[in-house]
Amino acid sequence: MKRIYSKSYKLLILGVLCTTGCTKILDENPRSIFTPDYFKTEAGVKGGITAGYAHLRLMFGNGYFINSNQISTDEHTWGQNSDGNVKNLDFSGVGNIDPATSNTGVLWGATFPNINTASGVIENGAAVGVAESLVSEARFFRAFDYFLLVQTFGGVPLDLGAGELKFNTSTVRTSRRNTVPEVYTKAIFPDLKLAIEQLPDAGRVTGGVTKTLARLYLAKAYLTYGWWLQNPNSIPTYPEVARTDPDGHNAAWYFQEAYNIAVAGIQNAGANFTLQPTFYDVNLGPNDRNNEILLYADHTESSSLYNGGDLGYSGGGFGTDNFAHWFQQWNYTGLQSSSSNTAWSGVNTVQRAATQPLGRPWTMLAPPHGVIKSTFADKTNDSRWDGTFVTSYRSNWKEAGLKVNNVIPESLYGANNLPLVNGDAILTFLNEDVGGVDYTNSRYNSNVGAGVLPGRADFVIEPSAISRICYPGNWKMGPYRTDNNGGLGSPNGSLTRPYPIAKFSELFFIAAEAAVKGAAPAAVSGTYANDGTARGLINVIRARAGKWRWSNGGNVAKIQDNSAALTSATPATIDINYILAERSREYFGEGYRWLDLVRTQKWIELSNSFVIAGKTNPNDWKDHTIGTFSRTISPTHYLRPIPQSQLDRMEMTAEEKAAYQNPGY
Repeated sequence: MKRIYSKSYKLLILGVLCTTGCTKILDENPRSIFTPDYFKTEAGVKGGITAGYAHLRLMFGNGYFINSNQISTDEHTWGQNSDGNVKNLDFSGVGNIDPATSNTGVLWGATFPNINTASGVIENGAAVGVAESLVSEARFFRAFDYFLLVQTFGGVPLDLGAGELKFNTSTVRTSRRNTVPEVYTKAIFPDLKLAIEQLPDAGRVTGGVTKTLARLYLAKAYLTYGWWLQNPNSIPTYPEVARTDPDGHNAAWYFQEAYNIAVAGIQNAGANFTLQPTFYDVNLGPNDRNNEILLYADHTESSSLYNGGDLGYSGGGFGTDNFAHWFQQWNYTGLQSSSSNTAWSGVNTVQRAATQPLGRPWTMLAPPHGVIKSTFADKTNDSRWDGTFVTSYRSNWKEAGLKVNNVIPESLYGANNLPLVNGDAILTFLNEDVGGVDYTNSRYNSNVGAGVLPGRADFVIEPSAISRICYPGNWKMGPYRTDNNGGLGSPNGSLTRPYPIAKFSELFFIAAEAAVKGAAPAAVSGTYANDGTARGLINVIRARAGKWRWSNGGNVAKIQDNSAALTSATPATIDINYILAERSREYFGEGYRWLDLVRTQKWIELSNSFVIAGKTNPNDWKDHTIGTFSRTISPTHYLRPIPQSQLDRMEMTAEEKAAYQNPGY
């Protein structure tokens, strides 16, 4: 494998402890050397289990990992500051996917060492007296990793050098890929089924693996495998194998099981997991680690080491930095207001701050116009537009200590020379095109190419003017810290928030998608009672989306319930495209999209072209020329390339390495 498994393992191994009292935490104790003999102790087995939680940070929160799961979809294209690393995955003529530089190594390098660690825990747990309920946490992580791998690369190795699913302690420089059915039926399904039997309903520790989480992933794995067996668009697989199930089941059987298990997850979660009352609450920083989140990659603002990233100025050194948000934030710091109301005298009034709407801007991933105009078409009833994007960029000159003539001003001036106070909107992304916006800025200079409307002090940008340079940032993923002390805080440091990986809400989407694929519905009882049809299940999510308690755009309380309007607008008959649109509204920018489109084989159909402004010059703030751009995606691209670093480390012939690589690369 890419990592050579030898007699000593230089990994971060962590011990599992619980504090006394009512709060349960995962206590991480770094251990620099992890030998095979250590696995034969209770401390070693528990350390290996906790390493499963730690390895999540190598992927979730990593900007290049989220790039590989977002770019080239209908949710994102490259932004102004994108380099080849980012652009190569967009398929829009600005680069070519490359096994050496296209970020595929992030997943490969993070998962295989953990798979081997999990196998060591599973083999030794019972012998050292560790309960199967605890060992099943390792079973979950092994299945979780294999599920990510098989969706991304196709068939991958089950034998790391000591036999299939065996703990390997030898140096191995050869490898053989198993087929997709073998990975699912030998590794993913058995581990998750046993995990469901043995895991607790409530987490052993805060954020710990549970029965509900295992149900979510088994249902999703069954759903994904059912699509793979059905293969509606004749997408090739690798290694080549017949689309038949070793256990003799057909696609319909797997869709039904996906439905049954997802519904069981909804009905048996009890008080442990619930939907938050509003969509806003799901992603609100002060509400992190809420009981809609089934799994997250955890971080902290109290220690760089345990955060997995620098707390101040992130200059690298941590492979576990949480910096995914930077990719989806544009450089708003260019925004200006005036210190004078008679002549424009520009000052930068929106500065970097460690607050959820702002943070560090990298301008790597830009949303095409279809996101704003189609996916989030209903911005009045549906709270998910407001709860996903930063649509108002507000001044923070007092927090920044900005002085004019040696004094921090009480007011400055914006568009139309109208006065502004600290906290007012300097720029607003409008919900719809309104006409009459003056983008020439002959008198008032936003400095970012924004326009002016009569009577407004804030500059404005219409949906049709959103470009690769200037676009609404992703509010959901922004920074939240409690140590800003009234200032800007540390906006350049690694984010200290937990990165959400799995949510209770997805059980409704999985069951609904399985129903669309033919699973027989059954009435859902309990808190989320509905008729069990795709429409009934999706309407649970849409009803919640209609409930508001706060407006991000207006920065004011907003108590409003539009549930009836949203649920009545749901189509009587739901198809896969509608499911995918709802998934995008719910999980936009979180790293789901490429996998969703690959599973349903809708990637080419939904992502082969997109519209965005800046056609003439994507580096010109004032270029609002709308362009339509095409992507050239082939069926072989449904599998990512095996990382070149993996091939380089194997002692195999050139022909064997070529056969190991996925076709088309």
